[in-house]
Amino acid sequence: MSHTIESEEHKALRTAVAALGQKYGREYLARVAREGGHPDELWADAAQLGYLGVNLPEEYGGGGGGIAELSIVLEELGAAGCPLLMMVVSPAICGTVISRFGTEEQKRAWLPGLADGSRTMAFGITEPDAGSNSHRITTTARRDGDEWILSGRKVFISGVDIADATLIVGRTEDARTGRLKPCLFIVPREAPGFGRSVIDMELQAAEKQFELVLDEVRLPSSALVGDEDAGLLQLFAGLNPERIMTAAFAIGMGRYALAKAVDYAKTRQVWKEPIGAHQAVSHPLATAHIELELARLMMQKAAALYDAGDDMGAGEAANMAKYAAGEACVRAVDQAVHTLGGNGLTREYGLASLITAARVSRIAPVSREMILNFVSHQTLGLPKSY
Repeated sequence: MSHTIESEEHKALRTAVAALGQKYGREYLARVAREGGHPDELWADAAQLGYLGVNLPEEYGGGGGGIAELSIVLEELGAAGCPLLMMVVSPAICGTVISRFGTEEQKRAWLPGLADGSRTMAFGITEPDAGSNSHRITTTARRDGDEWILSGRKVFISGVDIADATLIVGRTEDARTGRLKPCLFIVPREAPGFGRSVIDMELQAAEKQFELVLDEVRLPSSALVGDEDAGLLQLFAGLNPERIMTAAFAIGMGRYALAKAVDYAKTRQVWKEPIGAHQAVSHPLATAHIELELARLMMQKAAALYDAGDDMGAGEAANMAKYAAGEACVRAVDQAVHTLGGNGLTREYGLASLITAARVSRIAPVSREMILNFVSHQTLGLPKSY
């Protein structure tokens, strides 16, 4: 079966997750964010139904599926107005990295909890002075006997307050070359020297953003994930699912906004016909729908390549999917708000806050310009400017 035509199992999963999403919806998520809480009930329900760990290995309590299934879950929750941002981080990045590269002990300690939702893990890569340049990461890890000591700073790290631990990307010195290479460490939330402060965001979301300070955080040797020499490989094994899941997040949000606009355009009457009869209203909404569908196709391709073990092919497709979904989401939200006119800016209709939220899919986890750089160099073979 071609991955461009969805299987019956995937269609059934979509329908089931959509039903869960309808039970909660946008109102639930908006209320939780306003009250400064977390979507614990939805998280627990999704976990109990097996949706959170659908991509994790069965022997550790997961569903034995892949990123294809996990992206369906996030997209459908998003289309219902209640996407779970921590799904991008906990099962997709951290769960994937640990299941692919972790020790047996790490898998047993973390995967069952990540799968059943009882434990969550955040992911720390971005730094104040490094931005998109992971080669400039200054968080360093040095050996001290059979322990590691981490020092550095991270910024825009989601959900550190609720996560049991954060998977931190640091750099260690290569004994042979003296060069720094990336490594991944599991840092427990309450580790001495591991400080966090909330970043005041204009974005209204249940998941808070944090700046982290690692001040000589001492960790056991078992905190290192995988092989010290395979850091870059392990890192990209986590970043490809992150891009695919960000695409799912964006497509879900775009679909939610578009559905609201279509509903409004069918019933809102100013003259004789509903406004949706006017092509100046209907054509941009049709365009938004086409762009979201195209982005989903690329997301499905990326997920299929990743789940088949083609990391190189998945890297290109995941970046393209994230780019396409971010653009489609921003345009769909913009057109939805415009379709509703003044109502599009009211709290009652709940679309205005998506204007800010939609921008995230263009910026994070990697900007569209960096994706264009990737495609220029990797795909088209053009020279680098940096």
